[in-house]
Amino acid sequence: MRCGHITITLIALLLAAGPVGAAEQLIGGQVESLLEFARSRHPEFAALRAEAEAATARIEPAGALPDPMLRTELRDVTNERMDASANLLPPRIGGARYTFSQTLPWFGKRDLRRGVAGAAADEAQARARAGWIDLATKIKLTYAQHHVHLISIRYAQENLELMRRVAEIARTRYASGFGSQQDALRAQSEIIAMETDLVMLEGESAQASARMRALLGRPENVTLRPPEKLRLLPAAAQLDLVALEARLRANNPQLAADEARIAGAEQGRTLVERNRYPDLTLGVSPTQTRNRVSEWELMFEINIPLQQASRRAQEREAELNLEAARLRRQGNLNQSLAELGESLAGLDVARRLESLLTTGLLPQAELNLNAALAAYETGRTDFSAVLDAHRQLRRARGELVKARGDQQIRLAEIEKMVGEDL
Repeated sequence: MRCGHITITLIALLLAAGPVGAAEQLIGGQVESLLEFARSRHPEFAALRAEAEAATARIEPAGALPDPMLRTELRDVTNERMDASANLLPPRIGGARYTFSQTLPWFGKRDLRRGVAGAAADEAQARARAGWIDLATKIKLTYAQHHVHLISIRYAQENLELMRRVAEIARTRYASGFGSQQDALRAQSEIIAMETDLVMLEGESAQASARMRALLGRPENVTLRPPEKLRLLPAAAQLDLVALEARLRANNPQLAADEARIAGAEQGRTLVERNRYPDLTLGVSPTQTRNRVSEWELMFEINIPLQQASRRAQEREAELNLEAARLRRQGNLNQSLAELGESLAGLDVARRLESLLTTGLLPQAELNLNAALAAYETGRTDFSAVLDAHRQLRRARGELVKARGDQQIRLAEIEKMVGEDL
């Protein structure tokens, strides 16, 4: 019975704790899963969305009428005329007047204020989108860099095994009296240098993984899978400069924020100009005497815009704000177009370099190394030829990995400029 009680207790504890590892989430492998996770979980992007929603919530109040005012005046509270003691109750004093008033802005001011707030909301929305695109670009770049590190590590391990084979051949030839001790020592030095490079690559890979976790908001109970493959590059037809520039003008979030700022500045300037005209306040005042309303009064009030120097300064400020917004938009457009052209040219160079490496340099380097190894084993060439051929293969592999990584970097930069994935 005691054993059965213990078993039941253990089962209850396991059920209460839930399934082992149920809270652990596995993401990564492909960049799309990382982007999806960041869009839903990253705190900074969530803050940008909240700020954009807050700016949208300010549109309606901006165009609303001011709250009405209620004013109460108590007359003869000392009751000197009535030969009575002081009092604060309206039926027991000389009289009371109640004034209800409402201020009405000049025609069009409410719509302009609503327009200014709407432009600010559009700018906040564009900035939220720009924040997401900036975050997505960093994730794409880090993913590509991490993938490059992993492929470089794989090549480095293969190169290291190959060099160990070469070192073994050098030692065998030296032991047989056909080679020199210098060859074996040079091979060992090369192995140590390659092992050092491998350690550095592994460190860079670990740093890239840490950067990716930071870009995801340092989530808990999440395991990152290593990158499995790079994104497919768009067809050459999709990389036409004229078409990409048109997409940049239409979709770039920074330019959209600039356009919203210009629209807000234009309506702000018009609103300041409307301040030349007065606002109107209307009111009604019933007067209470004892327990009855003895008379009614109507009130009409306007503010007189006499401070011309102040008003002109405000109009000048609004005009300069509009000019600054337009100039900033033009500057951002010029910078974006220049960066787009630069990234597109870099992508084309990286593509051509990859083609040259895969079809020419890399196969030739592999053939040279195999031929050098075969000749060295039979004594028809010296160790320097083998070492040079091995280094040529390492350079070719490194340049191939770098070219593929550069393509991903350039693609991410282009997508950031045009504001959407290609």
